[in-house]
Amino acid sequence: MFLIVTRNYPPDVGGMQMLMGGLSESLVNHGPVKVFTYEHENSNSYDKNSTINIERVKGIKIFRKYRKANLVNNFIDSNPNIRAIITDHWKSLELIKSENSKKIKIFCLLHSKEINHEVNSSLNRRVIKSTNKANFIIANSNFTKNLAIKVGIDSKKINIIYPGIPKPKKINNISKINAEKIFGDSFPKIITVSRLDKRKGHDKILMLIKNLKPKFPKIKYISIGHGKEENNLLKLVKNLKIQNDVVFLKNIDYDYKIALVSEANLFLMPSRIEKKSVEGFGISFIESASYGVGSIGGKDGGASDAINHNKTGLICDGNDLNSIYDSVINFFENENFVKYGKNALQHSEKFHWDKIVKNYLKLIN
Repeated sequence: MFLIVTRNYPPDVGGMQMLMGGLSESLVNHGPVKVFTYEHENSNSYDKNSTINIERVKGIKIFRKYRKANLVNNFIDSNPNIRAIITDHWKSLELIKSENSKKIKIFCLLHSKEINHEVNSSLNRRVIKSTNKANFIIANSNFTKNLAIKVGIDSKKINIIYPGIPKPKKINNISKINAEKIFGDSFPKIITVSRLDKRKGHDKILMLIKNLKPKFPKIKYISIGHGKEENNLLKLVKNLKIQNDVVFLKNIDYDYKIALVSEANLFLMPSRIEKKSVEGFGISFIESASYGVGSIGGKDGGASDAINHNKTGLICDGNDLNSIYDSVINFFENENFVKYGKNALQHSEKFHWDKIVKNYLKLIN
């Protein structure tokens, strides 16, 4: 049995949720999977249709982490056949009893934003203490591994395993028609799928769209996601007078999302560092690649692990609007975007979950 302990899980949306859901579903092919996670408003219907044994923890946020830890520790004590414990975050491991690592292989997944704390700060000491319980620490990129070593995490335990993606699915006709309709005869068709956080670079993208209008009068940009920057971004769209060129969507279904991605010419997310917040990998780059769409990402963080510069897309300076502008011009020059899309599709195949999960199984076995 594989035990998954996570704060982030479908049907909630996001990169972490996609990672933990995909990993759990891939492990089912190699043994039973038990998941402990938090309740979500749509979790009942999701769990009924899942082949995985999912136990949801309810309650006030401040208390439920202790309740979840008690449930997990009791489950471990009463189930001697657990092959591995995999946690999504050092906080999910923090309250699991340390002696369990002597009898069960424990994995702790690392993500840059969650470990980027000043050395010897209280949070940094908690990170070190928690990750010391793990037998294997899984970094999602070279950037995350280097950051982990810098903040004092045991380098001997760190392995790099990239997040996986499901194999691309056939897009249904209704979603395809709706995606074609919203993009219309625009060019270039640019898309971002991410939370609306400052580090993702949406503000720079909106200024870019304004600057590109003279060269590309039919440009169209679609942003899929929600977050705390939403109101600021909507105000910026109005101030830049690009309401006809930009569409913000949220809470759309998966089929419509992938239809929009597959219709685009460019996936753009010029991430940058905002205080301690940094992009560790960028699974959305790989997901878009699986539909034949090349990407442009920022140099700060782990995007360079997901994008093969000058082959599947381009890496730019997400802090510099001129760098983003020049990269987009380069991307579409001489129809480079067609070449990047074809290369990206081929590149994405090595990230399919049936391949990625083997890296976990090697460590487990």
